[in-house]
Amino acid sequence: MDYKLQNTVSKDAFKYGYLLKKIYPYIKPVMGRALLNLIIAIPLGLLDGVVALSLKPYLDYVINGSPEHTWTFLGITVHSQSFLAFIIPFGIVGFALFQGVLKYLSNYLTDWTGNKISNSLKIDLFRKLTTMDPQFFDVNSSGIVLTRFLSDPDTASKSIIESLKSFIATAFGLVGLVGVLLYNSWQLAIIGVTIMAIAITPVTFIRKKIKSVSNANMVVGGNMTTNFNETFAGNKIMTAYNLQEDQNKKFDSQIHEQFHLAMSLTKRVGWMSPIMYFVCSIGIALVMAYGNHLILSGQMTAGSFASFVTSLLLLYKPTKTLGNTLTNLQNVFVAMGRVFELFDIQPQIKSPENAITLTGLNNSIEFKNVYFEYEQDTPVLKNFNLKVNKNETIALVGNSGGGKSTVVSLLPRFYDVKSGAIEFDGIDIRKFDLYSLRDNISFVFQDNFLFTGTIKDNILMGNEHASEADIEKVISMAHLDEFTHSLEKGLDTFVGERGATLSGGQRQRVAIARAMLKDAPIVILDEATSALDNKSEAIVQKALDNLIQNKTVFVIAHRLSTIKNADRIAVVNEGELVELGTHEELMQIHDGQYKRLYEMQFKSQEEIEGIEA
Repeated sequence: MDYKLQNTVSKDAFKYGYLLKKIYPYIKPVMGRALLNLIIAIPLGLLDGVVALSLKPYLDYVINGSPEHTWTFLGITVHSQSFLAFIIPFGIVGFALFQGVLKYLSNYLTDWTGNKISNSLKIDLFRKLTTMDPQFFDVNSSGIVLTRFLSDPDTASKSIIESLKSFIATAFGLVGLVGVLLYNSWQLAIIGVTIMAIAITPVTFIRKKIKSVSNANMVVGGNMTTNFNETFAGNKIMTAYNLQEDQNKKFDSQIHEQFHLAMSLTKRVGWMSPIMYFVCSIGIALVMAYGNHLILSGQMTAGSFASFVTSLLLLYKPTKTLGNTLTNLQNVFVAMGRVFELFDIQPQIKSPENAITLTGLNNSIEFKNVYFEYEQDTPVLKNFNLKVNKNETIALVGNSGGGKSTVVSLLPRFYDVKSGAIEFDGIDIRKFDLYSLRDNISFVFQDNFLFTGTIKDNILMGNEHASEADIEKVISMAHLDEFTHSLEKGLDTFVGERGATLSGGQRQRVAIARAMLKDAPIVILDEATSALDNKSEAIVQKALDNLIQNKTVFVIAHRLSTIKNADRIAVVNEGELVELGTHEELMQIHDGQYKRLYEMQFKSQEEIEGIEA
């Protein structure tokens, strides 16, 4: 399955029934308010014709005073001219006030339902995001992920109620105004409605252009977000290497591309408005010419004609609005199509049916003829075989890019082998429940990620149910106690995004404490001290020594003492296990790869460590 999000581009954007069916479960919980909002849109639209309708009696009975009527009620005589002169202006004000109240209610309900639907979508999409494999994050930029998982749900959900409400209000506004046209003159109404129908026809021809521009704009927007994220996260590298101008040029290019996309849509969609005005002006010209004939021949009053022309002019707005609404609605369906394509992406790595729960390691972990590749036909591991016994520490060494980190990434099934198998106690790890498999493995990386929160929050991620005594124990074993006691708030000190307020050694010790609290039987140390200075490394190494007691350990390390203290050393080069044994055994191999690596990288280090000792 293709994980690359740029490759999913709303193939279902025109399947309106399918998309409405997919979003219905998210609308259902707010259906009452959504329907009330759509019902309110009906009088909102119909009230647009009130002013035009009132012009006929006002001109015919008030201005022209013909025909004059009188009514007597409770001894009071009322003249039609004076009564209508009083009631029509106040009636218009009353209708405007009523319409204003309805608009407020409608806008409130639109925002309430739109945000509720959007939030529900985002919650489900975030749950989907957390189930994805590491490969998904490898092939997609942070900007594209943010755009697809946060921006598209807003466009798809918040705008659908707004667009449907606008469509209904506009449609009933058209109905109301057309009703006024027919009431005043059916002959002129035929001319006006025919012209309006011709004016709105071009809207149907722009669907595909909206889809293509919307998809392209999504990609550019995602790239812009990625640029922001990289500038933020890599600010020190950017400053150190004077990359500001490069970042500026990249962003300028993205801004210009977004501008050209917007103008591309404007060129293809923008002509609709002047064409609609031109066509409508022809309609008005025809109405005025024929209306003049009807007035002179006595078939129509001046009030009826004024009411008709006003209605026709007012019809411009909903006609143009309908075109914009249909355009916006198509944008909504494009975004909706992209959203539900995200739900269709399934993680390739998941628990099998009737999965076995892993409760610990009893005997051994074995790699059997493992073959793995990140990209097709580019093998990273080839026919890899290795057996590690329970509570054994195995050190993985070799040239950079040889496959060491890949070996340990396969154990918790960050990725799955292409062929061969990895077995725990003779059982293929693909048969285990994924949660239980990962629950039995602790990881300490080279650059450990700390989440926004306190030091204690990050340590408790190893075991959220741990007691205070357990926490104090791992803090001591991780050599964090002296550091945390020096802080005003101690363990409740806020570490900031990615743990930025802590030093590299402090972050590593927090990560080690987290791994200790998890107390998993299998521990993976991936270059856990390589980024530290000598003093920090020495402290962290003591913490690591405490972590790996009575554990089955895979360690990728550059520190010779760590490698020499391992039970066995596995030399991995170009994806293959080329040598296996203790330090002494491997040093006996004439022209061996470990011996050569030792002579090149470790010998001087050993001399320095000897001097320091």
